[in-house]
Amino acid sequence: MLPMTKEDVDFEVQAALAWHDDDVKATIATLLEDIRHLRHQLALAESAMSRGMTRGWKPAFERN
Repeated sequence: MLPMTKEDVDFEVQAALAWHDDDVKATIATLLEDIRHLRHQLALAESAMSRGMTRGWKPAFERN
């Protein structure tokens, strides 16, 4: 995955804010809910996968 440029990040921030009519608190709340959901999905995937299927790879909850 290619790293995002500053312009890409700025565009995504503006798009997220526009989706919530520039309500910063609503935008942050939605992003936190998304993080919570994705962590739950990652935990489910980790419990369902065998280590052989992924050749030793294991999902990580924190960024490196």
